Amino acid sequence: MTETDAGPDLVPDTAPDPLEPLPLLRRELHTGPLGLSSREAARRLAVYGPNEVRRTTRTSVLRELLRQLVHPLALLLWVAAVLAFIAAIEVLGWAIVAVILVNAGFALVQERQAERAVETLAGYLPARAQVIRDGQPQHVPARDLVPGDLIALDEGDRVPADARLTEGGIEADLSMLTGESTPVERVAGPALEGLSLLQEPNLVFSGTTATEGQAQAIVFATGDHTELGRIAALSQRTRREPSPLETQVKKVAWLIAAAAVAMGAVFLVLGVAVGLPLTDSLIFAIGLLVANVPEGLLPTITLALAVGVRVLARQGAVIKRLSAVETLGSTNVICTDKTGTLTRNQMRLHSTWTPPHETPSGSETAELVRAAAQCTTVTRENDGQLHGDPTEIALVEGATPRAAPVDPADRDTHRHTCFRFDPRLRRMSVVLRTDDHDSLRVIVKGAPESVLALLAEGEQATEAQTAADTLAAGGMRVLAVAVRELPPGTTAPPQRQDVEKDLHLLGLVGLYDPPRPEVADAVGRCHEAGLTVHIVTGDNGATAAAVARAVGIGTTNLHVVAQSETIDDHELDHLLRLEGTEIVFARSSPETKLKVADALRAHGQIVAMTGDGVNDAPALHRAHIGVAMGLSGTDVAREASTMVLTDDNFATIVTAIESGRRVYDNVRKFIVYIFAHLTPEVVPFLVFALSAGAVPLPLTVLQILAIDLGTETLPALALGRERAEPGIMSRPPRPNSQSVINKDMLVRSWGWLGTISAALVMTAFFYVLWRAGWHPGDPTGPGTPLHHAYLTATTATFAGIVTCQVGTAIAARTDHAALRDIGFFSNPLLLAGIAFELVFTAALVYAPPLQHLFGTAALPLDVILLISAFPPLVWGTDEIRRWTRRRHHLS
Repeated sequence: MTETDAGPDLVPDTAPDPLEPLPLLRRELHTGPLGLSSREAARRLAVYGPNEVRRTTRTSVLRELLRQLVHPLALLLWVAAVLAFIAAIEVLGWAIVAVILVNAGFALVQERQAERAVETLAGYLPARAQVIRDGQPQHVPARDLVPGDLIALDEGDRVPADARLTEGGIEADLSMLTGESTPVERVAGPALEGLSLLQEPNLVFSGTTATEGQAQAIVFATGDHTELGRIAALSQRTRREPSPLETQVKKVAWLIAAAAVAMGAVFLVLGVAVGLPLTDSLIFAIGLLVANVPEGLLPTITLALAVGVRVLARQGAVIKRLSAVETLGSTNVICTDKTGTLTRNQMRLHSTWTPPHETPSGSETAELVRAAAQCTTVTRENDGQLHGDPTEIALVEGATPRAAPVDPADRDTHRHTCFRFDPRLRRMSVVLRTDDHDSLRVIVKGAPESVLALLAEGEQATEAQTAADTLAAGGMRVLAVAVRELPPGTTAPPQRQDVEKDLHLLGLVGLYDPPRPEVADAVGRCHEAGLTVHIVTGDNGATAAAVARAVGIGTTNLHVVAQSETIDDHELDHLLRLEGTEIVFARSSPETKLKVADALRAHGQIVAMTGDGVNDAPALHRAHIGVAMGLSGTDVAREASTMVLTDDNFATIVTAIESGRRVYDNVRKFIVYIFAHLTPEVVPFLVFALSAGAVPLPLTVLQILAIDLGTETLPALALGRERAEPGIMSRPPRPNSQSVINKDMLVRSWGWLGTISAALVMTAFFYVLWRAGWHPGDPTGPGTPLHHAYLTATTATFAGIVTCQVGTAIAARTDHAALRDIGFFSNPLLLAGIAFELVFTAALVYAPPLQHLFGTAALPLDVILLISAFPPLVWGTDEIRRWTRRRHHLS
């Protein structure tokens, strides 16, 4: 039965094995050398579906939005908004609602990244493909290809589906799937045992590119069943997990919410028990709840992280998720690709070797590199740039500084015959006319084992092979160059095999993609900061190991996994537990990268994974920090990543980690700053309750909201711009279990700074009342003689908390160091924020419309002088505390 007689009933039920003998594969696919018939192709299209990558799942936008709106901090903000509306302050209420919606909307945008990553995969499929149907070549839409189709591939074509070569050969750029920096040969022939599909020399894959050669291939997989489709499925199955900061903030938010509600309920009951009217008890409970809820925490964290994003963008790192800035600071493992990240992604002629029986001199080297450059097909376009294979470009560019320049145009005028690179033979050759045109010269360039086998009798190939192995161990791509002089007056043989024989070896050339000069210093900074650096690459182990040693990776102990696809979970866990060991995972597949990311996460590591190809997308999505290349990376990798390097530079990752540590420290600083004011906000209500109303409320709910959403916001944001404290990259990464809010911070904020501030503001409150002749139990309500004094006293409490905020902001600028170590004026934004909160407070105190709204009154000069002493008292006592701690650690 011919292929044109096949019907849908003959479509195989299971996917065929592309590595089985070609006749058997043809029978399973019911096709032949004439391809499918048009009718059969149409029937199979109905069975298999279009050749395109499809999204299999879509998350409900409404469900994602609701999930963001019930985040614990969002719930706390909802409570604050409700209280603001209850207090008839609609402006504050709507402002809080706007903050909730903005944060929820931003988070929702981040959740759609994975789906966009899958959508961009479709861009790797060509629009049309050349296929042989009904025995005739024709162009059809690539989405109409089906298993069994016979396709034709030519130089420059993008492969439209996974296929097995049936005749001919090509050089294929598989970098988007394997990360391999140079094209690889793909030829028709039997399969080789023990290799993965991506390494099989007779298979080509959807989305890759044919850089040289011609071939025909039989399609065995389309659409979601291709390697490209499989990667898309992996990307959809790997969902982003919350960052450490998101998890910790959620825990802290629930803790604060529980504490606030519990305290409000307890003191509501306590107020009624001690004889307070129910209305007063309710006011007290609401005030206590508002005082405990840090309304400014979530927007302050969001805005501070946004500032960190802008700073990193100027340094070459574009962050796509705000919380990733903090996650960078806790990163302790970097899994980096090699090509373009550690190296320049610029192949260069690095080394030469000439046979030892010849006297080494510049002339032999010049002849070697000139011959290598003449045996190329690169062209120089109108823009003056060389175009063609990167390896051949490196040969032409490397000839000039070695006194052997070759101009492509002049090279072509002397060319008699060119046998282009044959991936099966792994070599190319040219026949050139000499300058006098009386004789011809053959130049052969290719893999050492291929060229050395063609040397004339008496030529020593053993030493050359040893030299080739040495160069390869140094991470170079090695080519052998040999020549043959044809006698004058003879013509070139027409057959390739008659030209490429009896050769004389000129030598070897080693091409090298050099490491970026700044990477070695960046790796050193990683080690100083306690970070481990692994290389996960599709390149071979020897090349990757050479680059690793060149940049300082694995200086203590470097372990190379030559075939990382074969590593099992037990062995992987064992390797990752080895102290001081850095690993090169060579020949990695998409599953391997994902497996490494998962294993590191299971070991409690915070992982940053770099990548640029489509194959990297699942691992980038799974890692805590997926780092994509902005210059050389694919759209899929950029969509799946958390951070994009605009300069493709490993050193930028280290800069980003340092910035992440600084941002994390600064988040802790403004949390200390915000939490320090909870104590002076809560204490007035405790005094009111414990005195059974004998002491009037020293602070109102509206004044608390004015502090939490007004005066403290700008200084808190300015603390997010603090410079890094000395030694930030000399300490190890913080443990994954370390909370953003710990006991020491709470002791410092609530127990030290908060207690001192509470004592000072209550002193101001009682000072104003006692000066007016107040005694406990005296009425202070509207219409009483002491009512104005009471308004002045609550205003003194409010203004006193603000001035204590000034001292707290200055104290919170450092965690351990003295203020003089970073400079009092080194954060002008903080000084501006302090000026704003003082002006804002003055407006609330002295502007009549705001006085009526917030229940304030103008402060006399003596009270102003009193509360003006609060900032140096708060900062000074904390400076003494930090000085004592430093002396204790030194002793």
